[in-house]
Amino acid sequence: MSDEAETEIELQTLPLDAWHRARGGRMVPFAGYHMPVQYEGIMAEHLWTRDSAGLFDVSHMGQLLLSGDNIDEELEKLIPADVKGVALGQQKYSLLLADNGGILDDLMFTRWPGGIYMVVNGAVKYDDIAHLREHLPDEITINHLDDRALLALQGPKAFDALKRHVTGDYPLDGLVFMKGGRFEIAGVDAYISRSGYTGEDGFEISIPAEAAATIADLLTTGPNNFNAADGRTLYIPDFLLISGAQAFNDPDGVRDSLNDAITASNAANPQYPAVPLLSGPGESASGYFRVKETTSAAYFQMNMEGDVFGMRARGNAGLRWLSTRLTSIGNNVANGSASGQIVKTSSYRFLLPRFNL
Repeated sequence: MSDEAETEIELQTLPLDAWHRARGGRMVPFAGYHMPVQYEGIMAEHLWTRDSAGLFDVSHMGQLLLSGDNIDEELEKLIPADVKGVALGQQKYSLLLADNGGILDDLMFTRWPGGIYMVVNGAVKYDDIAHLREHLPDEITINHLDDRALLALQGPKAFDALKRHVTGDYPLDGLVFMKGGRFEIAGVDAYISRSGYTGEDGFEISIPAEAAATIADLLTTGPNNFNAADGRTLYIPDFLLISGAQAFNDPDGVRDSLNDAITASNAANPQYPAVPLLSGPGESASGYFRVKETTSAAYFQMNMEGDVFGMRARGNAGLRWLSTRLTSIGNNVANGSASGQIVKTSSYRFLLPRFNL
């Protein structure tokens, strides 16, 4: 047994911590915070977000504002993105890279009037800030916007839920996917982007932390509407989170964590056959591949109108042409090692006539 005393990490609280608890949110440790993992049930909340709209508190994420001379050029040294080509209000997805090209984190960044607004993952935000401070010149200011909350309104009815509360220099429906702008929600200054992580339409809303409860109340007014979903329950008693950065930079540590989880699961479930431990990590030379699809199309249409046997008639005839070329690139593997790349191509094309009368 180690003589070192285990120290319990003191968890931080979200601006909406009391708001979540008052509404019965089940709070769990996540990314160094007390986070609400569910309210009435994962299945019900999942289905409601897919059918209507759900509000997610993601205030644990790191909100940063980077500004200063040559910010575009300097930031391009750390993330593989065309920062200089990003227009005002445009949002891009990218990666924060280590000195060896490894991935430290994934992120979203947007052009603001005063610089580059960046959102990084909560679990590694302090590491990201330290990395940025170390590699960016002193002339670049990194402002951690830890006095702001971040809410994600996601689902097919997110626009309807938000639009009646929003005013701005242009209507909310002018905000297309991966675009952002400044608005007001019930008089509160807000930066809203049309983005999210659920695969549904939605918005991410950055607001002052002290206004978070007011805005959350405004957006969730009315019954919860979760009901009992389809009567099923989904319960996950234990789970293991693996950081993408950790998997890249410390594969042996990830393997050991997974084996610890497998050992604990085997011990807790002796009635089932034991799951073998992992011997990896391994590398596969055939793991690299890339597929490129190029499609060209053209369309011709002729409209007609006139008298046919004393009856007025109109119609059109057209022809659509389409050609698609597929190019697959992968490693040429022999005896377990890669020796150059192999390229395979295929294509198809067709003509589609059309006539309407």
